[in-house]
Amino acid sequence: MFFRLTSLELVLILVAVVFGATCLGIFLGRYGVLQSALLGLVALVLAFGLALAVGRYESRRAAVVDDANDIGTTYLRAQTLPEPIRTRSLRLLVRYTDTSIRLSQSVPTTSKARQAVADGQKLQRQLWGLAGQALAEAPVASAPRLYVETLNTMIDQQTVRIAALNNRVPGPVLAVEVIFAAVALGLLGFYLAILGRGVLPVLFAAALICLLLLVTFDLDRPTRGLIRVPATPLTSLRASMELPPAAAAPSRP
Repeated sequence: MFFRLTSLELVLILVAVVFGATCLGIFLGRYGVLQSALLGLVALVLAFGLALAVGRYESRRAAVVDDANDIGTTYLRAQTLPEPIRTRSLRLLVRYTDTSIRLSQSVPTTSKARQAVADGQKLQRQLWGLAGQALAEAPVASAPRLYVETLNTMIDQQTVRIAALNNRVPGPVLAVEVIFAAVALGLLGFYLAILGRGVLPVLFAAALICLLLLVTFDLDRPTRGLIRVPATPLTSLRASMELPPAAAAPSRP
């Protein structure tokens, strides 16, 4: 549910729920009875949700770096293949890098993301077919065997990236965070209103908790919001592919 919201919708919901509960607690506290607010428990819940989001964010960043490294290694080893397999494979790898960049720029589970994955898988099949042809033509040569090894790793890495993009913090955990924060701040406002103290500190606390919740939600949305998983390793690799291949095509015996 939360993953499909835009950043503006997410901010409005968090502000409405947290500040609404806080103001309600302040209002009711002027006429009610003191109740305890378990702010320590709420802090623990918020820290737990943030830790989950940070862990998933780092996994996505690492998956992009590994993907770029695997594609780069495959591209280099493809340069050692005999012609015309070499040129055809290099061109396909350039297109495959483009699909990986498109995947980084797409919202997971959308049609754009699914199309990027499908295009990448189609290119994988073509690359694997060329690799098999290279092995058939030179079954004892080392270059095709090394190339097949890294190509297989590159193909496996796409599955890792897709899994990382779809591995989000469970919705119930995020909902509990919002509800607990709202209830705790509402009780705090209730308490301060009974004592007749100023309400500015609790409103300031509500703003801070809204910011913390927004960061938690944003970390779990890799292609939207302010905190995104950078595609820099892939774009840098794609730029390097514009240069002439470092290795010349091997000569046939």
